[in-house]
Amino acid sequence: MPPFWIVDAFTSAPFEGNPAAVVLMDTPYDAAWAQRVAAEFNLSETAFARHYDDRSGWELRWFTPTTEVDLCGHATLATAHVLASETSRGPIRFFTRSGELVVTSAEGRYWMDFPSAAPTPAAIPPGLHEALDAQPLGVWSGATGDLLAELPDAEALRQLKPNMSLLKQLPARGVIVTAPATAPYDFVSRFFAPAVGVPEDPVTGSAHTVLAPFWADRLNRSELFARQISQRGGDVLLRLEKPGRVLIGGSAVTIMSGSLSIPNTTL
Repeated sequence: MPPFWIVDAFTSAPFEGNPAAVVLMDTPYDAAWAQRVAAEFNLSETAFARHYDDRSGWELRWFTPTTEVDLCGHATLATAHVLASETSRGPIRFFTRSGELVVTSAEGRYWMDFPSAAPTPAAIPPGLHEALDAQPLGVWSGATGDLLAELPDAEALRQLKPNMSLLKQLPARGVIVTAPATAPYDFVSRFFAPAVGVPEDPVTGSAHTVLAPFWADRLNRSELFARQISQRGGDVLLRLEKPGRVLIGGSAVTIMSGSLSIPNTTL
């Protein structure tokens, strides 16, 4: 039966960061089966990795409890951590809906090479003010399908209590809310995606593909240190070294492991 691991990503301590399930597959599997497994784990993301015999790398897919997504940072980090511990050495190549993603290990962290694009200014959509119960300073549209909203400071972000039912009605995968921070952090953020079954994500790698160029331009820096200030919280290092790409760095901790008791043909 397929083995699985539960990994806390973007943290070096257990019970912090963002937990993800990682399932290693040795045969093809049905997406409907994978979706039901992800719903059973009921974490923000479950990653399914399958080694390619004819390619030097792994197929990687990500499922929330309700849907398959195009890109997930913390579950990629969790999968790289499992593979580095169990089977693989050197750079790990993933083939995904978002293209080829390479993860390397350096400076005591995993570094994910992800696509990145600066968000574009957008009109504040009807209902966003009511959904956040806050008035954003501005709103942008990200290539991830998320809206980015800026608040004046970290305390306003901490106090945010959004209405998930209203957020779910917005025309976006999710809403990234960000604010400037004080040292040692360059900025802070939170991420809400009830439309894909994730009310608040503890630490979101894909959101930082939007946040990195946004704050790099604001602060005139190519290296940033960020904090996602969810209840669990997590630290994210960012480096913009190549156009259209961002290196996202973080640590991970394995919490548990086991094996599924059902074959991948069970629907």
